[in-house]
Amino acid sequence: MQYLHTMIRVTDPDATIAFFDLLGLKEVRRLENEKGRFTLIFLAADEDMNAPGERAKAEVELTYNWDPESYSGGRNFGHLAYRVEDIYATCQRLMDGGVTINRPPRDGNMAFVRTPDGISIELLQAGEALAPAEPWASMPNTGSW
Repeated sequence: MQYLHTMIRVTDPDATIAFFDLLGLKEVRRLENEKGRFTLIFLAADEDMNAPGERAKAEVELTYNWDPESYSGGRNFGHLAYRVEDIYATCQRLMDGGVTINRPPRDGNMAFVRTPDGISIELLQAGEALAPAEPWASMPNTGSW
């Protein structure tokens, strides 16, 4: 068995792609299905890419249904998790891009943010936790994750 991807439903593909771009994921392929009235957009991190022409080791599939639909609970998803090289730099890049840090990395190890559709993303520091540092150490939680 091999892990392929995680699918999340999105209402604004451009905003969601911009969000994941801030995380470091890039679009690797796109499939338009006019008969089914949906678009599938696959994203992957550089570290998950295989040889050219091969699918990435792990991908996020964005499903955009052309007909408006509300998603909640089980229709979207719980959370995705990514290991990052520097959680403070990653959170700063996200904040600079207008993303709210819902659970700041006060411990130097873990943070949570949300996509434009409210899907929770967990960020985990690679290796050992970083030493607590401001502004993160005293930053309060915002909303839920």
